[in-house]
Amino acid sequence: MIPIRNVYYMLAYAFRSLRSGGFERLASEDFDNSLELCAAILCHAVELRLKQGVKRDYRTRREAMSALRGKVDVTATVASQAPLRRQLVCEYDEYSVDCPENRIIKATMSLLVRCSSVDARYRKRLRSLSMYFAEVADLDVRHINWRMVSGRADSTSRMIMFVCRLAIDGALQARSEGGQRLRSVLDDQAMHRLYEKFILEYYRAEHPNLSARAEQIPWCVDGEVPPALPVMQTDVTLRAGERVLIIDAKYYTHSMQRNYGAWTYHSGNLYQMFSYVKNAQAARPAGAPPVAGMLLYAKTDEEAVPDEEFSLSSNTIAVRTLDLAQPFEGIRAQLDVIASRFLLAEGVCIE
Repeated sequence: MIPIRNVYYMLAYAFRSLRSGGFERLASEDFDNSLELCAAILCHAVELRLKQGVKRDYRTRREAMSALRGKVDVTATVASQAPLRRQLVCEYDEYSVDCPENRIIKATMSLLVRCSSVDARYRKRLRSLSMYFAEVADLDVRHINWRMVSGRADSTSRMIMFVCRLAIDGALQARSEGGQRLRSVLDDQAMHRLYEKFILEYYRAEHPNLSARAEQIPWCVDGEVPPALPVMQTDVTLRAGERVLIIDAKYYTHSMQRNYGAWTYHSGNLYQMFSYVKNAQAARPAGAPPVAGMLLYAKTDEEAVPDEEFSLSSNTIAVRTLDLAQPFEGIRAQLDVIASRFLLAEGVCIE
């Protein structure tokens, strides 16, 4: 089980806004579960927002009106027979508190208020904060278009939406399974998103001498690239001079598979990493150091722990395990060793 404090540290690296503005004091608090952590973050974030007033945004409205406003929807006007009532169906933008982001915040607070696993003091604060969202429409949390609300959001809004998503996914999962283990509170999909973002932002924050990005790797195709080829998007690409390490972060319930009594790696993960490394290598100039690749699994409770390094056609491929249950200093040390081993040492050949 991952300590709740480590979940906070991962969030704090993933979103820089959690490292200031009073959020940092949450690191010293004890939380019984991850939903309670999400509730505490949301309480403080909304309270900070309310000091500047409830956030407003433009939303498009369409209605039949007696006076022209915005632009006329001719098709809707004819179909609704509005002219018979001396009206036009108009489409216009309204600056309102009833925007998608506020709807999600209100729905998340309402969901957490009903969660018995969240401490009563946080539920009381959330209930009080909900009063400021009285003009915001209710929302079914099972049908949220997360891409729509995060596409143009600022960094603080992205953090709030991510915490809302963790809380919603976790609350729905906990209800369906009825358990209180971490997996019942933050399901694998939610933790996978956090795990990927944490690793990328950790290297950006703690190793400014490295270039850390999530990059797209071009296919090495003779001639025109077929449009049906999938995009090769890395979780983390680390660069130090000419050295390159591609990291694919994996958060699985089972980090290895068992076939005929023997533990083996997930073949799809290895095929994917091999494709990343070889296509990235093909785009480099002659004589450049070989691109290295790493599958970085979050440690599970299984007896088999991936920890191996080998060479495939002159490119180093490593399979490592990051123990998220250990004290955070241990997590930091493991990630620092990876940077030192593959990017800051004299070479990347197998020892």
